Amino acid sequence: MGNRRRVTERRRTRPVVLGGVIAAVVAGAGAGVWALSGDGTAAGDDARTTAAAKKVRSGPLSAAEVTATARRFLAAWQQGRPAEAAAATDSAASARALLTSYAKDARITDVTLTPGAASGAKVPFSVEATVVFEDVREPLAYDSELTVVRRDGDGEPRVAFTPAVVHPDLAGDGDRLVTGEAGDPPVRAVDRDGGEITAAKYPSLGTVLDGLREKYGKKAGGTAGVELRVVRGKASKAKKLSGKTLLELTEGTPGTVRTTLDPELQVLAEKQVEATGKASVVLTRVSTGEILAVANSGHGFNTAFQGSLAPGSTMKVITSSLLIEKGLAAADEEHPCPKYFTYGGWKFQNDDKFEIKDGTFKASFARSCNTAFISQAGKLPDDALTKQAQEVFGLGRNDWAIGVPSFDGAVPVQSAAPKAASLIGQGGVRMNPLNMASVAATVKSGTFHQPYLVAPSVDDRTLATASRTLSAGTLAQLRELMAYTAVHGTAAEAMAGVGGDTGAKTGSAEVDGQKKPNGWFTAYRDDLAAAGVVQAGGHGGDTAGPIVAALLKAAG
Repeated sequence: MGNRRRVTERRRTRPVVLGGVIAAVVAGAGAGVWALSGDGTAAGDDARTTAAAKKVRSGPLSAAEVTATARRFLAAWQQGRPAEAAAATDSAASARALLTSYAKDARITDVTLTPGAASGAKVPFSVEATVVFEDVREPLAYDSELTVVRRDGDGEPRVAFTPAVVHPDLAGDGDRLVTGEAGDPPVRAVDRDGGEITAAKYPSLGTVLDGLREKYGKKAGGTAGVELRVVRGKASKAKKLSGKTLLELTEGTPGTVRTTLDPELQVLAEKQVEATGKASVVLTRVSTGEILAVANSGHGFNTAFQGSLAPGSTMKVITSSLLIEKGLAAADEEHPCPKYFTYGGWKFQNDDKFEIKDGTFKASFARSCNTAFISQAGKLPDDALTKQAQEVFGLGRNDWAIGVPSFDGAVPVQSAAPKAASLIGQGGVRMNPLNMASVAATVKSGTFHQPYLVAPSVDDRTLATASRTLSAGTLAQLRELMAYTAVHGTAAEAMAGVGGDTGAKTGSAEVDGQKKPNGWFTAYRDDLAAAGVVQAGGHGGDTAGPIVAALLKAAG
């Protein structure tokens, strides 16, 4: 963890000290020079009359209101008066508790806050301070911002308080900063060959390293150092967010945790996502569930493991297994694929409004015909897809234990139009690349193997299992659908040159307010399975497909 010792950003300007008053020039919105005055109030402000105090303010905030409110909050915080700072916010109790903890629990002192140029109601500011623990002192610097709003009820301008105002890594209510002996000793994470894994070497794995430390720090035999750390509250823990080290004051002695990652494939995965926008990918071993590589082009959140996104047409792998089991489809039998199909009051259509006349279900799957699936919605119970995902593919039960935080997929029970949309991976269905790599692996293996990053033997944990498997006939047809798609369907271009026993499915998921859909791709090759997503990338075969195929080729 030594490579993560400093998480600091230096500000570009220094505050100007004039007779004990820190002044900063704020540009824009008609603002001039303003100060963090000694009493935390706006210089020159007149006391409000009783009549004015009773009047409810409304309308857009003026530059003067933004300036005065921000000054009042920052000055009181800087001068160590949390109650006064909290009174300048719209959530006084929460603000007071967190700002009090900032000094008491985080042991942050000598705070200097420097406002930047306001943009409307937003005021950025930089923080310089010192963290003190016994006889150790370390500098701390970072940037944050606040937003001024009108308070409900009286319209008075107040700082809209969230924990992120105090520090941008505080994500939710109950999160706080603490300085002291680390609750979790550091860990030295290694790959399957024993090579050390660091965030400097593998930028995607910063959040993974945090998760490994939280899970195995006390079990791996290390000793704790002293650090400034984000401690998560209940809201953030519910979202499976890990704690985070912000500043290491004294080093601990790390214990060693071995992962299943393949170093060569991890390097390739990192390169692939960095070259393709906002992308994520996971590669697993089919027969065991071992995770061989995981990468995200955005390093602040592990979308590959914890993302919750509509998977689009890659969901048709699960839906197809359901339709075949129910006798509603068969690979080589004729199946309708009209331009449009209306269900539950929604009119569904295919990409570019294509249709397949007198085509088979295999043709509809390979070309990703939406209406071929939507047309069967009325013949299925509302909970049919949910049960199929849980019972056969091990999804949506919140019981995976991969070694670090993960989201296990969600396929809620829905009715009417949302039920139909779920059949094509929209509606309420949510997945991530780890989930969809597991789906491809389940088809190839015939049995669900829960993916894992750390072997269960390390901590004697129990891996999730599925309650049943598909029949041999259904499984054979499902593999036929995916194999045909890899060679003749929407996945063919990406899978060209991937040898061995292959199967694939593409997907595009529409997202409100997003011009291009998220592109999805899931595939297997022999004993390997992978899936990826490129957010706002477009069709999965063109965006996520090449990333997945590159890993399958290299691993083969």
